[in-house]
Amino acid sequence: MSDTANADQIAYWNGKSGLKWAEDQEKMDAMMQPMADVAVAAAAPAPGESVLDIGCGTGATALALADRVGPEGRVLGVDISRPMLAVARSRVGARRHLAFREADASTAAFEPASVDLVFSKFGVMFFADPEAAFRNIHRAVRPGGRLAFICWRSLHENPFATLPMGAALKHLPPQPRPDPNAPGPFAFADAVRVGHILVQAGFQTPAFAAFDTPMIVGRTAASAAKEAVQVGMASRLLMDAGEAVREAVIADLTTVYEAHMTPGGVELPAHCWVVTASA
Repeated sequence: MSDTANADQIAYWNGKSGLKWAEDQEKMDAMMQPMADVAVAAAAPAPGESVLDIGCGTGATALALADRVGPEGRVLGVDISRPMLAVARSRVGARRHLAFREADASTAAFEPASVDLVFSKFGVMFFADPEAAFRNIHRAVRPGGRLAFICWRSLHENPFATLPMGAALKHLPPQPRPDPNAPGPFAFADAVRVGHILVQAGFQTPAFAAFDTPMIVGRTAASAAKEAVQVGMASRLLMDAGEAVREAVIADLTTVYEAHMTPGGVELPAHCWVVTASA
């Protein structure tokens, strides 16, 4: 796989979306907290272990992992997004055993057999060639090491994506049907396919546990609708749309979200896989 295989993703996460995620770090961390907690629990980091956090973003899980392995361990967070990594580095504090690296994990040269655990929270579904990417990552894991990550199940099971997309598509010309296996948030929905990828890359006994949780996507219907056209699947659809179209989508989506208001905000179900495997 060439160094430019993930060029589209690198450009995307260093553009407006990456800047928005960095700007909204606290809000995004709160929204993703249930998924982060269950993924870290599945990974079971132990004191003294060495961990590689793939797609670490603004650092929330890397911080949690570093606290679990303690100063006798080490954690390296890797991401392609420069603005998100800048936020992650600002959060390190006294954790000298935690570091961050700007790199594409699919091709980065990791020290062979150097980590006990490879972890990811929604960071491994974007590889242009996932089998080659996981083969590269597998080389970094010590014999007896392990892999743990959380990823989304299918698009149609996750209304946090389908509702904004539906609102956007009402105001756009017909769009091509997306390839469900193309790099993107829902590329790992098919457990059979993903299990095959992991085995071909060298991992053993992959296991998939369904995890379902309510997710607060915004404190108000209007704020959640505005966020949805700035980050996520709808934002990609609206990338070249004019302001009038974007405002119409926000208005429609605000109405949709009002039906999902709870005392805590706009609540939608999230459906994920928690995936574990041995090296």
